Amino acid sequence: MPLNRRKFLEKSAVTGAGVALAGAVGAPAAQAAEAKKGHRPVKRYSLTVMGTTDLHGHVFNWDYFKDAEYKDSAGNAQGLSRISTLVNQVRAEKGRRNTLLLDAGDTIQGTPLTYYYAKVDPITAKGGPVHPMAAAMNAIGYDAVALGNHEFNYGIETLRKFEEQCDFPLLGANALDAKTLKPAFPPYFIKEFCVKGAPPVKVAVLGLTNPGIAIWDKAYVQGKLTFPGLEEQAAKWVPRLRSMGADVVIVSAHSGSSGTSSYGDQLPYVENSAALVAQQVPGIDAILVGHAHVEIPELKVTNAKTGKTVVLSEPLAYAERLSLFDVELVLEKGRWSVESVSSKVLNSNSVADDPRITKLLKADHDVVVRYVNQVVGTATETLTTVEARYKDAAIIDLITRVQEDVVRAALASTEYASLPVIAQASPFSRTSEIPAGKVTIRDLSSLYVYDNTLVAKLMTGAQLKAYLEYSAEYFVQTAAGAVVDVEKLTNAGNRPDYNYDYVSGLSYDIDIAQVAGSRIRNLTYNGAALADAEKFVFAVNNYRANGGGAFPHVASATEVWSESTEIRTRIAEWVTAKGVLDPKDFASVDWRLTRDGTPVF
Repeated sequence: MPLNRRKFLEKSAVTGAGVALAGAVGAPAAQAAEAKKGHRPVKRYSLTVMGTTDLHGHVFNWDYFKDAEYKDSAGNAQGLSRISTLVNQVRAEKGRRNTLLLDAGDTIQGTPLTYYYAKVDPITAKGGPVHPMAAAMNAIGYDAVALGNHEFNYGIETLRKFEEQCDFPLLGANALDAKTLKPAFPPYFIKEFCVKGAPPVKVAVLGLTNPGIAIWDKAYVQGKLTFPGLEEQAAKWVPRLRSMGADVVIVSAHSGSSGTSSYGDQLPYVENSAALVAQQVPGIDAILVGHAHVEIPELKVTNAKTGKTVVLSEPLAYAERLSLFDVELVLEKGRWSVESVSSKVLNSNSVADDPRITKLLKADHDVVVRYVNQVVGTATETLTTVEARYKDAAIIDLITRVQEDVVRAALASTEYASLPVIAQASPFSRTSEIPAGKVTIRDLSSLYVYDNTLVAKLMTGAQLKAYLEYSAEYFVQTAAGAVVDVEKLTNAGNRPDYNYDYVSGLSYDIDIAQVAGSRIRNLTYNGAALADAEKFVFAVNNYRANGGGAFPHVASATEVWSESTEIRTRIAEWVTAKGVLDPKDFASVDWRLTRDGTPVF
């Protein structure tokens, strides 16, 4: 669809340097401080910037997969309703007109709540509902939100409708129209704060999103949007904002601080580059960090060109934390300058829900609770992912079997019908369980927590061997005879569980006594050694098909089929059609861990 920038233009005032979004003017809040005797008083101003990130559709402290209040061992609480209470407290203390509220992206995907209003009762339908996240964030009074990569998971049309429903801009200075290379979303937001007896303090917020969108949501954005690196776009826009009179420049970046990338060399841009932006681009005072789902109360980075300290903070995801930046300014020679910045995080478990937000969104929440508790079948035994990271688990075989069946049926009348179909799946959750007895949508959703869709790729035996070797790097090398601690056996190199793949239809051992790259042993298909030239149709999720996790060969392999229906939905359809969920219909032992040929378990 054409990229609609109507809202951007309506809210903006064109200037020679770009487009500025004028914010509301605040009330006086200067602090007069007497200097030494004989000198004029020094005019000061204190600004507080609040920030969230990676909300992923968490409005309430509720676990839709367990149909209960959210709880974890650390005592965390989740949800924008808690954040609203914290924000109200900060505004009461600091004065609302001396505060700014930002978010660093990943807002409209991540819970059954967000799925429901994207797919079941979509906001894009004629007369459709207002997205619960738009309603909540409007009510709380967000000033600006950076685009996250998951904003694109449901396509541009859904994102544009969400944007239309928001009372705040969605920022993305490095989300460009693929044809014109001009910003497809507002690059920045500017707000002025009045100070009695002094010039206003002008604060600019630059929004940056993740280059990985080009890989992860290739099906939606290819040919429509392009996503250059954060560093180069910050270097372009920060000087412009300063030339427009910005006294304070805050960056809201959907990019972690580690300097690493999950997609290898598939893109020339760094995935987690927030600290690099601080280090390389002069003129930034603070960065609200997102994407990585880690808690960083305060990280100080020295800019290589100016020697100035830039303060970074990342609040924990799912509305578990609120970052707080305290910015102190002083008026010198008629111009405001930043004297100091400090940051910390507030814990949302310290407060109760805001009853205003609860009242506003309870009806939406209740609809989704009823939806996920629909019974779709019966399980003959309990299935769990507890040991799925290191043992071939039947519950993961359910995913691969569904994917195989869907792809096989789709290719039945094509030239690829005679090729064997195999599939990949990952142990996303360590706690998912399908209980014996009644099976609900929420049981199946907890198994497949992402909104991935299915893609079929052509792969050879040699390519699949390389794929499996790469996947097996997930295990820590463990010598034969050494004590095996399952808590230390996986996630080598900090690889997440979702980047470890089962591959169904093949039989193989993973020898963890061997070095990475030489672990796959006894690899067979149909009882015979796998031939390098043998061809297969490989059923993979769209994240993997587009290069997510940097698995070899799959991104460049020929695509023979794809669809937009979520794998989660296909699993529910499969179980509904069967009526009874019995492991004998889908489970198989395809792989095992060994050490020098001896099974580990």
